[in-house]
Amino acid sequence: MKVTDIIESLALGAFVGCFIGLLVAVLISLQAGPQNISFSGVDIINLFLGCIVAGWAFSLTGFIYEREDIALPFQILFQMGIGMTVLFLIAIYLKWMPIEFGIGPIITWIAIALVFGAVFWCGFYVYYYLMAHDLNKKIELSK
Repeated sequence: MKVTDIIESLALGAFVGCFIGLLVAVLISLQAGPQNISFSGVDIINLFLGCIVAGWAFSLTGFIYEREDIALPFQILFQMGIGMTVLFLIAIYLKWMPIEFGIGPIITWIAIALVFGAVFWCGFYVYYYLMAHDLNKKIELSK
C-alpha cells in the first residue's frame, strides 16, 4: 500500500461521504418541504466534517479487499461493520440520529443508513468488477 493509494482513498471517501450527506439533506428538505427546513452554518459545517470522517472510515477500511487470504463475506463485514460503527457514533455525537424519540426513529435511521451503504457498496463492486473485466480483455488482446 503506497502513500498515494491512501491519499486517493481519503479523497474518494471525502467526496462520496459529502455527496451522500448532501443527497440525504436534499431528500429530507424535499420530503419536509424546502420552505420548512432551515440549516444553520453550524449544521452545514457539522454535515461537511461528519460526512468526511464517515467517508474516510468506509474508504480506508476498503483496503481489506486487497487481502486475498480473507473471504469476501468477511471483508464486507469488516468494512461495513467499521464504517457503520463510525457513522453511528458520528450520528449520535452530531445529533443526526434522533435518539430522544425512542427506538422507532433509531431503527428507521439505521435501516436507511444500511440501504445507502448497500447501494453504494454494490455500485463500487460493479464498477471495479467491470474495470477488472475490461483490463482482463485488454490483456488477452495484447497477447
